[in-house]
Amino acid sequence: MRIIGGNSRGTKLYTLEGINTRPTLDRVKESMFNILQNNIKEKTVLDLFAGSGAIGLEFISRGAKEATLCEKEKKAISVINKNIEKMKVQSKVKIAFMDYRRFLETTTQKFDLIFLDPPYETNFISDSVELILKKNLLNNDGIIIAETDQDERVLEELKNIEIEIYDIRKYGRAKLIFMRKG
Repeated sequence: MRIIGGNSRGTKLYTLEGINTRPTLDRVKESMFNILQNNIKEKTVLDLFAGSGAIGLEFISRGAKEATLCEKEKKAISVINKNIEKMKVQSKVKIAFMDYRRFLETTTQKFDLIFLDPPYETNFISDSVELILKKNLLNNDGIIIAETDQDERVLEELKNIEIEIYDIRKYGRAKLIFMRKG
């Protein structure tokens, strides 16, 4: 796994061993960043299910002002710290070592870009979006991007939430759902 664009392009990142995490494929990542490219500079980012931190660090490499990486697994936090050190971006990255719900319920920070890539087969996307809106954590022109392999189920869950789904992209099994305040 590597950073594919920006100042740290080509930097190889440390990864997590095992099947509990699922790195975003380069082609999915590249497409997402092409779509967002004019909305990254000087933005605040939340990578809610950070894993190795690759997506949040990709945002930093491409000019985001700050990224918060939320992750509840101790091994993942260790990998995130190694990747932050390798990229030398300690001043631009905050780590939240906790469950996504606890983070969303306790933070008061607002974000411009929020990336959600929870374990598949969960309702964590709709639950997260609901909490983000309830706590007003998304800036007015902010964007939420969710990665899933079950877009029909996720879209059904999102129907009852006041969020505008403005784009959906499919890449084999993986789908990206782009949302903003309705």
